[in-house]
Amino acid sequence: MSEYLIALDQGTTSTRAMAFSPEGEVLDLHQIEFKQHYPKPGWVEHEAEEIWRTAVETVRTVVTRQGEAGRTPRALGITNQRETVVIWDRKTGQPVYNAIVWQDRRTAEACSRLKEAGHEPMVQEKTGLLLDPYFSATKITWLLDNVPDVRARAERGELAVGTIECFLLWRLTGGRVHASDATNASRTMLFDYHRQEWSDELLELHKVPRQILPEVVDNAGRFGHTEVALFGQAIPICGLMGDQQSAAIGQGCIRAGSLKSTYGTGCFLLQNTGSNIVTSKNKLLSTIAYRIGDELSYAVEGSIFMAGAAVKWLRDGLGLIKNVAETEAMAASLKDNGGVYLVPAFTGLGAPHWDAEARGAIFGLTQDSGPATIVRATLESVAYQTHDLIRAAQADGAEPPKLLRVDGGMVANNWFAQFLADLLGAPVDRPKIIETTALGAAFLAGLGSGLYDSLEDVEKFWSLERRFEPAMDEATRQAHLEGWQRAVQRTLSKSGN
Repeated sequence: MSEYLIALDQGTTSTRAMAFSPEGEVLDLHQIEFKQHYPKPGWVEHEAEEIWRTAVETVRTVVTRQGEAGRTPRALGITNQRETVVIWDRKTGQPVYNAIVWQDRRTAEACSRLKEAGHEPMVQEKTGLLLDPYFSATKITWLLDNVPDVRARAERGELAVGTIECFLLWRLTGGRVHASDATNASRTMLFDYHRQEWSDELLELHKVPRQILPEVVDNAGRFGHTEVALFGQAIPICGLMGDQQSAAIGQGCIRAGSLKSTYGTGCFLLQNTGSNIVTSKNKLLSTIAYRIGDELSYAVEGSIFMAGAAVKWLRDGLGLIKNVAETEAMAASLKDNGGVYLVPAFTGLGAPHWDAEARGAIFGLTQDSGPATIVRATLESVAYQTHDLIRAAQADGAEPPKLLRVDGGMVANNWFAQFLADLLGAPVDRPKIIETTALGAAFLAGLGSGLYDSLEDVEKFWSLERRFEPAMDEATRQAHLEGWQRAVQRTLSKSGN
């Protein structure tokens, strides 16, 4: 039987399992969407048990189909929505409360108090992060303080905490392994990424008991096996990585200076900085790109909370489209944006503003505005936000981008990819496999299982599907950007408008 690699890609709105050949070719995919819970304005939760069920079902489906095709899994890699956090019972594996999602803003006031008390410089120095509800630490504190008996049970050692890859690893191994990888740990705001360990000072700041935390491991290695009862066999789990870093691996961005942008639920721009930690003065984040054996690589990241989620809102919230594929033709049907700008600050604004209190708004509507206008403004907003991230990186000393590699569901939209190239004034490369998050997890599984010797072995599998060259004149480009900046300034919570 021939071998394949399986990736479990647990995202914000869906879970999927994908099978890849050792050369990175897609063999199979099974995906299931799950419910989003919004208990209060600004709150976003997932039912962790539903995530678990979708994980088992997607992997089981792919393993069964591949077995029927005469293939056997060599190893499993897990990639996940980062910062989303779960606390569960060590004996039963049952969550004590819903997972609190990375988009959730319920701890905005707590973060503001910590900022006002002067803690942000220490937090940024130790973690590369800013004090924001986005990260896991204040979510964990909220769970400890607001779910009955959870803090007492945590201090007695009865509970465990982790981001989603940690929770899935625990459940897949029957509770034998409580571990989180270095990329996910670096997003909790509790991990000292210089010393590569949980920080006593940060644990004290957030009042998180050390005994509930997982062991921090590399991104590739042998982390355990799945329970035989789940998939009819014990599959080695050999890769763990947060989704944005995993996408960078899938894009071949393993060297200092390489740059990628992923357009999933949110948008995340990641630039590898090698062994150097770059501390941004313009509200970008510094984070771990990967940790494999003796090799530790860092990155600078810009985070946009709403990308594909804003397009999903067009479908599910407004009913303007039946499926996301319609947006390409609708945007292309207009000669211009008609001066309409949508700022998708539905859960605040991420980099470079970090305004948790900002809320979404549309500016410039007239009687001529219709569904296509709002659709186009939504797509444009994601490109504008990408430009904001790159501009912030340049203010920190980065060179203007010569090339941007893109991935994620949104980049299947040719109109969007072309507008992005036009706005950035740089070529945009779309790979043959745009689901690079899952591909990166599969490559890590192969590396951890000994199929590959190094990341350089998988870098050669990247291949170009299409390059989008900028074609917009400079005057038009500047007019677009000036209109966007006016809209953003009117949206910021401190703008007074």
